[in-house]
Amino acid sequence: MNPLQETTVDKLNVKLFETRQELGQNAAEMAVVKIKELLQNQDIVNIIFAAAPSQNEFLDALALQEGIDWGRVNAFHMDEYIGLADDAPQRFGNFLKDRFFDKVPLKNVYYLNGNISDPAEECRRYSALLETYPTDIVFMGIGENCHIAFNDPHVAFFDDPVLVKRIDLDLTSRLQQVHDGCFATLEQVPEYALTLTIPALVKAPSVFCMVPAAHKAEAIYHTLVDDIQELYPSTILRNHPNATLFIDQNSAQKWREAVSL
Repeated sequence: MNPLQETTVDKLNVKLFETRQELGQNAAEMAVVKIKELLQNQDIVNIIFAAAPSQNEFLDALALQEGIDWGRVNAFHMDEYIGLADDAPQRFGNFLKDRFFDKVPLKNVYYLNGNISDPAEECRRYSALLETYPTDIVFMGIGENCHIAFNDPHVAFFDDPVLVKRIDLDLTSRLQQVHDGCFATLEQVPEYALTLTIPALVKAPSVFCMVPAAHKAEAIYHTLVDDIQELYPSTILRNHPNATLFIDQNSAQKWREAVSL
């Protein structure tokens, strides 16, 4: 299926689709092409996944794609809450396990542990894994406050010296988890999390960013219109040499109005 519109903002490729279903399907088809291309030239492909309802259509479509040797793919995820029960469905590792990791025969899945007694040690462990298995592809979304992973504006650093860190979540991020239906009340949303940093994400050679739905319209506007700055962390994608942003009519609305598209 062809996008309604394709354009480039700085270096960022932008593809607009009618619906989130079309967005997810097209992104999955493009992802398969990239994975197969990499597998022709290297033994293992390392992929970082985002866990959020915005990724549902993409993950569902990706799991159904054929012809991928998943046994040569290592999977990572980009953030995890601190303090949720190990079996809590809101834990990002559990979300991805149910939504995707258990649906395809991956070589390895490397989970972030948000309940370890020493978060600093967990950050070091996961950083070492990322260095041992350099990332080839990132599948991500964008938060309502333009966060990528859990790099909210107050903890987002384009030159962050570490790959993984412990952060406190800002109110917008915590409220988004309620808006998304992941938690019933704000009080249930953890205040702290582990996250891959911005350098850990954008150093991947390929980035696919899937952002549907009307409640992301403000974030898409800032991502594509404002100056590239840490106040809007997702603007860093406009500097990436091979990143594609997939949006639908709802998430694109404010941006299209602003630039008269």
